[in-house]
Amino acid sequence: MGKDVIIACDFSSREQTLSFLDRFEGKKPFVKIGMELFYAEGPEIVREIKRRGHRIFLDLKLCDIPNTVQKAMRVLSRLEVDMTNLHAFGTVAMMEAALEGLTRPDGTRPLLIAVTQLTSTDEERMRRELWIEKPLDEVVMQYAGLARSAGLDGVVCSPLEAGKVHAALGAEFLTVTPGVRFADGDAGDQKRVTTPARAREIGSDYIVVGRPITADPDPVEAYARCMAEFVG
Repeated sequence: MGKDVIIACDFSSREQTLSFLDRFEGKKPFVKIGMELFYAEGPEIVREIKRRGHRIFLDLKLCDIPNTVQKAMRVLSRLEVDMTNLHAFGTVAMMEAALEGLTRPDGTRPLLIAVTQLTSTDEERMRRELWIEKPLDEVVMQYAGLARSAGLDGVVCSPLEAGKVHAALGAEFLTVTPGVRFADGDAGDQKRVTTPARAREIGSDYIVVGRPITADPDPVEAYARCMAEFVG
């Protein structure tokens, strides 16, 4: 599977989102629809962006009891997105139930990936607030292994962890990595970050890039720069 850049369309309205995508004039970048936009506009914004020809990563990070997640995934599978996700700490039983719910009667389904630890989390905060005493990289690998055992397609992780995930779980196990910034950019609220070029070297399969593209005065040029650095 080829590498790709996913633009995080973290907008609060349909108008903002479509106006942004209109600037690409025929290009159809892979886009991420997260909680802000989905909760503001509902499933119809997913359908509309899909009709425009974009691949979609629906980033809702589900986490609940297995039965609830299974039913929610059954609904999301009807939106014809290309990728969706959940939290790995919801347990293997929850991930297996999600996979079952996401799989359509004909056997097709979107890619399903699991969040290991958010890239806004650092080890000190994980220990102090979450009471997780294991080192951060060990926690990430444990959660990734659980996702793999549940039959998922990959994980959301920091680009700094992508190489370790591939080494332990195989090249075909996808790594989808936020926390990517240009070398001359601001890290914002992310803690574990790197550049598109470095993410490529480490082994990310997909990078998710928001503000470095969406907040740029010329987002089309910023996207092209990101693609050039990451995909080549």
